[in-house]
This record gives sequence, structure tokens and C-alpha cells, in this order.
Amino acid sequence: MADEKKTPEKKETPEQKEQNTLMAAMELIANGGNAKSLAFEAIRLAKKGDIEGARKKLKDSDASLNKAHNSQTGMLTKEAQGDHIHVTLLVVHSQDHLMNAITFRDIAGEMVDLYEKLYKSGALKRDAK
Repeated sequence: MADEKKTPEKKETPEQKEQNTLMAAMELIANGGNAKSLAFEAIRLAKKGDIEGARKKLKDSDASLNKAHNSQTGMLTKEAQGDHIHVTLLVVHSQDHLMNAITFRDIAGEMVDLYEKLYKSGALKRDAK
């Protein structure tokens, strides 16, 4: 087997590192905010009796949460490898934003389930259009 030469990894400059951290934080905020908005839309649809539409919004919310989770995983992987980031208020805010979105999505799922049961039992009636 021939000797394989490893190309040296390019080290990020401090400016690039800061920019990458900023972008990851903004991805968490944007995708977390989108996920929370979609979960809220799911509750509104379920309240009106559109359970199928509500479940679609929950799936869309999950897709946004997955994007945010991937950004977060990238940040955590770098940290675990010893590539520490400078923790700014924006980074803290992005993590807080994501955790609130996850919690809201979980609650929205429970509320959609509850509305579905209430409509199926006849305790709630859909508005006539």
C-alpha cells in the first residue's frame, strides 16, 4: 500500500470562526422560529377541526427543527473536538430560541391530539362553512 499523504487541514482565522459561529446561531434562530410558528399554525388548524392540516404543519415544524438540530450538532461537534467557540449573547439566545421551539412543538402535538379526540367524541363541533 502506498504511503498516503495527508493534506494539512486549513485552520479557520478568528474572523472566519466568528462568522461561522454567527451563521450557525442565526440558523438556529431562523429555523427554531419557523418551527415554532408552524407549530402554532397547527394548533390554530386543529382548533378549527382541520386535524389533517394540523398534522401537516407539525411535520413541517419537525423539518425546521431538524435543520436547527443539524446546526446545533455541528456546533457541539466542534466543541467536543476542542474547537471552542466564543459564547456570545447571540449564541445563548439561539440556544434558548431552539429549546423554546422544541418545547412549543411538543405541546402543539399534544394539543392537536386533544382537539382530535374532542372532535371525534362530539364534544366539539366544526363550524359550518
